[in-house]
Amino acid sequence: MSCPSINVTELKSHLYRRDAQIIDVREIAEYRASHIEGSTLIPLAELPFRLDEIERDKDVIVVCRSGNRSAQACEILRERGFLRTKSLSGGLAAWSA
Repeated sequence: MSCPSINVTELKSHLYRRDAQIIDVREIAEYRASHIEGSTLIPLAELPFRLDEIERDKDVIVVCRSGNRSAQACEILRERGFLRTKSLSGGLAAWSA
């Protein structure tokens, strides 16, 4: 199952409208160093055990440093029925550019 991606401009639009849940799948030290305000930290290894923290009635946008872990997380979520899930293309590297 392929995971759709979203670019930085689209993510900013979601943040402005407050209509999506942002899930950061990096490790806690990475998150503490910098993160998108309002995002929820759920490290990739913990994701399958913390699905109850993710809102099924909203778009879910998964972010990481470069886009690799978020694509993996997106696949996991979509396989578990979170079909409104997308991955941030380029990750926080693109967000910070």
